[in-house]
Amino acid sequence: MSPQQVSQSVRRVAIVGGARIPFARSDGPYATASNQQMLTAALDGLVERYRLQEPGAVGEFVAGAVLKHSRDFNLARETVLGSKLHPRTPAYDIQQACGTGLQAVIAAANKIALGQTESAVAGGADTASDAPLGVNDSLRRILLEARRAKSAGARLKALAKVRPGHLVPDIPRNAEPRTGLSMGEHAAVTARARGIPREAQDELAAASHQRLAAAYERGLFQDLVVPFRGLARDQNLRPGSTVEKLATLKPVFGLGHPDPTMTAGNSTPLTDGAATVLLASEEWARERGLEPLAYLTAYETAAVDFVDGDVAGGEDGLLMAPAYAVPRMLERAGLGLDDFDLVEIHEAFASQVLATLAAWEKQGLGTVDRARLNVAGSSLATGHPFAATGARIVATLAKLLTERDAPARGLISVCAAGGQGVTAILERA
Repeated sequence: MSPQQVSQSVRRVAIVGGARIPFARSDGPYATASNQQMLTAALDGLVERYRLQEPGAVGEFVAGAVLKHSRDFNLARETVLGSKLHPRTPAYDIQQACGTGLQAVIAAANKIALGQTESAVAGGADTASDAPLGVNDSLRRILLEARRAKSAGARLKALAKVRPGHLVPDIPRNAEPRTGLSMGEHAAVTARARGIPREAQDELAAASHQRLAAAYERGLFQDLVVPFRGLARDQNLRPGSTVEKLATLKPVFGLGHPDPTMTAGNSTPLTDGAATVLLASEEWARERGLEPLAYLTAYETAAVDFVDGDVAGGEDGLLMAPAYAVPRMLERAGLGLDDFDLVEIHEAFASQVLATLAAWEKQGLGTVDRARLNVAGSSLATGHPFAATGARIVATLAKLLTERDAPARGLISVCAAGGQGVTAILERA
């Protein structure tokens, strides 16, 4: 097939709808819920809303989680088997840290665009409450030695090496393996390098809560959020958040340096939750009488060298990859920041959002009017179940675009652990 034939065969990919459960703070209402249980609840909400129960209604389900138990090795497929989706629906897992949900959407969209399937569901789930606890590595080695033993005596000799310290489990840490620094500490390095002030961070955090509360009040999430375990809205939401209240919180990151600025209030809390998105070809949607909310028209990924690169200067900060992905995507699409009605930047930390905006401005992309930025709140208010955030943002932005006169366009920017970034463009024709 020639490049021209490939180009002519690429189809538009419609965002038909989304469903997620309310996000909850870790060790709260979902403390005993598994990734599979949460993802199944979100998927069932989507299946019921769009009547997807019949065989072949959905061509594929793609989803993932970042904090996974060994039992989650086939999470997407097991979720299908436990859901109201037809059991003959194929499924597979995907993972790119905090970019997982958006990468799942992209993976599903590519198959629809190429005509390999007519519809797909993408999403993700994560629980910080039910995080896997690994066997102490020294104990693991002893147990493997005992398993390999050829006699009962050799097995007992290996097991006799076990000491009390070996029984301490390996608890997951929110830290980069190559630096040992948590995501918050990495963000603090960038905040210092970029000179991001505390007040600006608190202003952005307060606005996130206030805008999310307003979005709930006007019914934006009525057909996007399905109740789960007693929650009907995001538990982390604080409608009364103000800059003055946030200013009273003590810094929690960057404490080894003068004037730290990052607090629990302007940083995303550990969160449990799940989200899904329904994507399809225009023909599939038309046959079912469904009006697409928007179309996924472009996407781009990038990575930075946060280990040996210009970290101190802020150029290669752990969460700065969208500063490279977005310019490339816009150049390829022939667009500028002024061409977007709405901009959605994942709020891992308020300082990271502000650093990303500053980087885009430094690169000559222009400024983003705050009236167009995260207009229904984002991760600082909703919380951030790592693999679920991308799907949440896609569904929310698509719904927000329906509130505007067509044509309308929205930009998505998601930073991720490992120094990566995933970005996308949604358009409403």
